[in-house]
Amino acid sequence: MASLHFCSECNNMLYPKADPQRRVMVYACRICQYDEIGENKCVYRNDLLTVTKEKVGVTSNLGSDPTLAHSNIACPRCGHEDAVFFQDQSKRKETRMILFFVCTRCDNSFMDPSLSSELMPEDMDAQS
Repeated sequence: MASLHFCSECNNMLYPKADPQRRVMVYACRICQYDEIGENKCVYRNDLLTVTKEKVGVTSNLGSDPTLAHSNIACPRCGHEDAVFFQDQSKRKETRMILFFVCTRCDNSFMDPSLSSELMPEDMDAQS
């Protein structure tokens, strides 16, 4: 695991550097001449653990938001045919044009029922 190293002489941070004479990696101070041989060969680690998923966010009172467009799609819960809609806001390379709908009567969040179930995000499958 990568960690920070500090100079034992001047307390500044040590930076990884190759030492061609000794043929090793050392952590060297940029202020004084101090260096120490690095035991751990890892100098940088990039963890990609976050997976972005499409999901409905907080949708309270969206039916009364005057900036959202309306559609006459029927709500699967109450059957009312007025809903506001907005586009998927995920920040991925492959963003699909997915519209989320919110019923203006019961505040139910849903997607277009004409989409096949394989295209629906996992979080929306659990809500249905």
